[in-house]
Amino acid sequence: MDVALQIVSIIVSILMIILIMLQVKGGGLGSLLGGDAGGGITRTRRGLEKTLFQITIGLSITFLAVCVMSVIVSR
Repeated sequence: MDVALQIVSIIVSILMIILIMLQVKGGGLGSLLGGDAGGGITRTRRGLEKTLFQITIGLSITFLAVCVMSVIVSR
């Protein structure tokens, strides 16, 4: 069971990395690291961008749950 949880954790983390990288657009490396490339103008997420954002939130909650279950199972 512990090995299965580790595999799921790795898969979810890789998917999260891919989705986060897909969300970063333009702006170069500065925006990836938290820089303000947009000049302080914020936009509303729409369409595919909103869907990717919501899936990323779901995957992060799943990752947290898998990690907690892994700790509980390992005891």
